[in-house]
Formats: sequence, structure tokens, C-alpha cells
Amino acid sequence: MASRLYNPFLDFKFDNSRCFLSGEPLQSADEQIQVFPLWMMRMFDLEEKPFKMLDENIVTYKSLKLPCASHVASFFEQLETQVEQAMMEGYDAVSQLTEINLFHWVGKILYGVVFNEIQAGIRQAFISGEEMNFSQALVHKFRNLHHMLQSIYLPMEFEHKNPFSILVVPVDNAPETFSYRDEINTLVFSFRMRDFAIIATLQDNGTNAIYHEDVLKAINGKLLHPIQFEELCARYFYSAYLFNRLPDYTYMETPEKIFVEPMPLNDWTLKPIFDTWQVKTYGQVLENFWKPWGFTLFEIIKDPERPMSFITDGKGQFVTDLDLPKR
Repeated sequence: MASRLYNPFLDFKFDNSRCFLSGEPLQSADEQIQVFPLWMMRMFDLEEKPFKMLDENIVTYKSLKLPCASHVASFFEQLETQVEQAMMEGYDAVSQLTEINLFHWVGKILYGVVFNEIQAGIRQAFISGEEMNFSQALVHKFRNLHHMLQSIYLPMEFEHKNPFSILVVPVDNAPETFSYRDEINTLVFSFRMRDFAIIATLQDNGTNAIYHEDVLKAINGKLLHPIQFEELCARYFYSAYLFNRLPDYTYMETPEKIFVEPMPLNDWTLKPIFDTWQVKTYGQVLENFWKPWGFTLFEIIKDPERPMSFITDGKGQFVTDLDLPKR
């Protein structure tokens, strides 16, 4: 049986003549969807705002698009209607969205950025006359993300556990808040608006959530100050960097559906799944996430044994009543 999963990384053709997700030829240049949801761009006036690419070129949010067949686009339209409605309502509604729906929403944005980065890289390689140099580890990650994203229109079942984890938390944001971050090398994503925030790790088989089990217990059921959420983000983004496995998955196709099973993360080296946490490096990450509040690396790691935290105090208890601006 021929595979129903489309793999654009086989021939590395990322042009606009075929659907980014199904691979089928497109009839018109108008068959495309926005990477960032239209409602979001309009709500936060993002359409003409600058978006910095990895090659330092500046584009606009509105210019980031994906070639997409109409029948595939209809699945994303249905999803977007559901997600938009929930996000307009706030945390309670967003927390009721299924993890798979949030994965499709986050995954389309993250893969959309990847797709546009690859197109830019191909153009640059053509102009310079050099062959495009692309990490095979990244190809492996992006291919798996692309395969899993096809579950939006193909019947697919993730066996035993989801390869991704999505955390939705309540945050006491300022009304105008829009905060978006991604790291495509490690497939981690964060987003904050209204009274909620999301952290997604898209290919770790849930290990980052286990790694941060203590801090997740501390915040469970708590309304976070924005500085607390940004600290949580810093922890996740840093641990995603320390994650030293390249997860692999088996795809078993049957006439009814495609079964996806994660392969064990333990390997013959018996080395830990995460590299050693370095306080100074973490402090540098946290300093970046805390830029709106102006805390310096020196302040953050003044006590290397206990870096500054607004989530828990010296006794491991959740910190309440923070007298800080929301940002």
C-alpha cells in the first residue's frame, strides 16, 4: 500500500505550486493560508509588524503564508473558528480545547515559520550558487512534525502517549498583552494573551513536563503573574535545549488509520535524557525572558545555589501578591 503521508523532505521542494501538507498540485496561486491567524493579526495590529527571519531578513507577519489545497484549508478554517472563539472567551474555554486541537493550531504556526525559513534558505542558496546546507537532525524533527500535522485531515492515532505536550495556564495579563515566542530548533513555543498563556513542546514525548514536575505542582490551580509565566517559559525553553535525544516514531498505515508510536528515548549510552543544568546559562535565558522587568544576570544568579525565582520561595511554596507591573 502506497503511503498516504506526504514527505516534502524527500526532494526538498518547498515551492508554492503544491499543498504544503498534502503535496497535491494547486490550481491557483490564491490557494494559500496565513501562518498567523488573521483574527490574531488584526486584533493585535500585527499584519505590517516586522518578523525577523533566521537569516536576519525582516518580513511582515502578513507575508508569512502557506500554499494549501482548499480541502485541507477547510480543516484549518474549522479549527481556527473553534480556537478563536475559545481564545476570545479566555482561559476557561482555552483549557477545554483538546490537546490535539491545540497541537494542530500551534503546529501549523510553528511549521509555517519553518516552511518560510526553508523557502528563504533555498532562495539564498540559489542566489549564492551554493548548495543548501541543512542539518539532518532538523530534517528529522521537521519531517516528524509535518507527518503528525497531517492528522488534521488524515485519520491518525497516537499510541500510548502524545508525542507533544501542551500546557495552558491562567495569567493575570494586562489587557493589551500579546507575547509570542518560538524556537524552531527545539520545537518549543509560547503564547500569552488575555487571561491565559500556552507553552507547547512538540516532540519530547512529554518529558519536559516530567522534568518540571515540581514547579508544575507549585503552580497548579494558581493564577500566575506574567513574570511567573515568563520564568516558567525560561525553564521550558532551556530544558528543551538540554534535551539530548532525537525522538523517533514508527508510522503503521492501515486502511482505517495511521498509527503513530514513539520509540523509547533510552539508548545504549545510558546517559540522562537531559544534559546538566547550568545555572549561569539558565540565568542568561531568564534574563532575556525578564527583559520587561529589567533584572540583570548578576541579580538572577547572585546566589548560584538558588537563582532568583518569582514562582517559589526558599521553602518551595508558591509566591503570591507580587508587587510588580504586569508588562
